[in-house]
Amino acid sequence: MSEERFPVLLPEDMAGWRLDRALAALVPTLSRERVKALISTGQVELDGAPMRDPSAKAKPGMAGFIAIPAPTPAHNVAQDIPLVIVYEDEHLLVVDKPAGMVVHPAAGNADGTLVNALLHHCAGRLSGIGGVARPGIVHRIDKDTSGLLVVAKTDPAHEALSKQFAAHSIDRRYVAVAAGKPMTGSGTVDAALARSSHDRKKVAIVEADRGKRAVTHWTLTEMLKRDAALIECRLETGRTHQVRVHMASIGHPLVGDPVYGRSRHVHREICMRLDFHRQALHAAVLGFRHPVSGETLTFQSPIPSDIQQLLSALRA
Repeated sequence: MSEERFPVLLPEDMAGWRLDRALAALVPTLSRERVKALISTGQVELDGAPMRDPSAKAKPGMAGFIAIPAPTPAHNVAQDIPLVIVYEDEHLLVVDKPAGMVVHPAAGNADGTLVNALLHHCAGRLSGIGGVARPGIVHRIDKDTSGLLVVAKTDPAHEALSKQFAAHSIDRRYVAVAAGKPMTGSGTVDAALARSSHDRKKVAIVEADRGKRAVTHWTLTEMLKRDAALIECRLETGRTHQVRVHMASIGHPLVGDPVYGRSRHVHREICMRLDFHRQALHAAVLGFRHPVSGETLTFQSPIPSDIQQLLSALRA
């Protein structure tokens, strides 16, 4: 199947609009998110030149086309991997991801991922906004972080959920075991994050104009005896490694964190004895408005057994 082309001509009344907004209005069969992705990948041509900035201002009289590439065969393999499904309907599902499972295929993790499991469970009926590699994936949690994720089955559900994430209206609360004893019962870390300039696998705190704003509200839940504390972290934003970097920045890295933690001798001994080799972080609460019914949904996941064992050792 060859690509499909939609001719477009920008009218006077769209002057100054964002380009993605204007084109989505001209071609109502395409969502704004879809148009944005097409612009970013060079599939929109106006006045003989490819456009690559979705936020560029529309100019009256600009003419050209939007190219819709032929569907790409999905290379992800559906795999019968057990999933803990907390909630499911025809629009979405909420999954309780175990530690150790990667969310979507990437270099070094071609299969065995949450996406492979979802393709089997949903028989391929997942939102296509994330592309071939990430069908249905609205947000992620790290491989070695356990807990709740919402997955979209349809494009409208995906778009509506993405807007809630962008508006920071999603209720996301994590349980974390942090090293040290906080001097106060609660606090907020408001520090921009970006990829580290020294190590691209790490995230670092940077000046506000160099990264994306990231805000973590933390509350002390329990002071533990072995130089550690049980913390609840509520995310106002959701950036890569946000809780891990923010807690480390205030002197309370997560116990077991191999990247941002400076293991204390007592914690290193306990983790080795328990064979605990991950950051002690669990996505325990996830709340959002249903993208179709508008109903407020809130889900909770109990602290997994490996973190429970860690807590018992730190309480001793």
